[in-house]
Amino acid sequence: MTVYQAAVRHARWMAGSLLVAVMFVLVIDRFFGHSTIAFAAAIIGLIAANRRMLSYNCPVCGKNLFFRGMFVIPWPNKVCGKCGTALNEG
Repeated sequence: MTVYQAAVRHARWMAGSLLVAVMFVLVIDRFFGHSTIAFAAAIIGLIAANRRMLSYNCPVCGKNLFFRGMFVIPWPNKVCGKCGTALNEG
């Protein structure tokens, strides 16, 4: 598995985690009323689920696949923005 494929798997995992977090907050809101504790728990869960994002780096130069300059984008680069290495080829 290439680093790009692993990063894509992580991006899909995060999309599912986001859906679960939103559904969790909506269910708590529906049955128990508005709760900032449920919202905080969802945020902490998303941060914990996203901790692996920093491990998806270019094998040549070490640039993270999810960073575009100082911005974080939810989908990884196929080509390294720093050294031009094709990350989707094994």
